[in-house]
Amino acid sequence: MTTDPAVPGDSPFRSEPSIRDEAPQFVLPLVVRIERADPPPRTDALETAARAVLTILADERALGGGEWAAAMRDWQDARIRKVVRRARGAEWRRAEALPGITVAGKAAEVRVFPPVPLDGWPKDLVKLQVSGTDLEDPEPPADIDPTTAVIWQNPEVAMSAGKAMAQAGHGAQLAWWELSDEQRTAWREAGFPLAVRTADPRRWRELTESGLPLVRDAGFTEIAPGSCTVVADHPALRAR
Repeated sequence: MTTDPAVPGDSPFRSEPSIRDEAPQFVLPLVVRIERADPPPRTDALETAARAVLTILADERALGGGEWAAAMRDWQDARIRKVVRRARGAEWRRAEALPGITVAGKAAEVRVFPPVPLDGWPKDLVKLQVSGTDLEDPEPPADIDPTTAVIWQNPEVAMSAGKAMAQAGHGAQLAWWELSDEQRTAWREAGFPLAVRTADPRRWRELTESGLPLVRDAGFTEIAPGSCTVVADHPALRAR
């Protein structure tokens, strides 16, 4: 599998002005299926969104000379933006007809699409709503296997489910960039096992000082620029 270079030093997740702001800006669209009568649990949706981002990063069409590779490179050369919209019924069927990848969780379904210019969304996606992605967990998430990658959320930053899905995707992407080719292959072949959980305050402080990949949001939506949102805790990165 051909892989793209690791994240450069000028992180696309910083809020400070960067040379990345001078490049054409792209966004990675994600659409979560939320049927009115049967919405997915929040944690399942977050985990599925994170795996969807990893899935497109690892897809052959997104690498080397693949049909999505140029768009992926343009997106990663600028700010790394992800926008989550919701769809149901006919909206979801139209979204599924567009080029992309659908990733299924336990109950959640998320479709990820190749990056598009900020003002160049396909008409069947631009019509979809960003709001209305508020989801709940009907019961507490399961215990985590210690060998599983965990995207830890900041317990002090409130986010809608859509925003949290994008942040989980950011965390997964940072972990992917820091892994070796061999580690990436192992994670991909295992189906990208991961969990998304909210850290308790003491654990969160430890995580932010651990050297693990940390997302500081650029502040385009919902939260203040520079807010620490997630830490990517992959087993291979813990051992460094």
